[in-house]
Amino acid sequence: MMMFNMWMMVFMMFLLGNMIFVSKHKHLLIILMSLEFIVLSIFFSLMLYLMKIEFSMYMLMVFLVFSVCEGVLGLSILVSMIRTHGNDYFQSFNLI
Repeated sequence: MMMFNMWMMVFMMFLLGNMIFVSKHKHLLIILMSLEFIVLSIFFSLMLYLMKIEFSMYMLMVFLVFSVCEGVLGLSILVSMIRTHGNDYFQSFNLI
């Protein structure tokens, strides 16, 4: 029963992160934070799965390395966008 509650919590975290990602698309910072929340829920689900099958947790470290690289890349895009345009609105960002 406890494991089912943990899986439901992870599933709700994933859905909440996706709902924020879809609904709050004005600011790049909110989008990046919702993506990190989704990555955190995927990390928890991977941890629960690896604990269930009693497998090595080495893949969690690889996943964390890639998620940190994704976060740093997103922050660098955010900083460059703020330096060039002055804010993080997608409406002021022109692709032409």
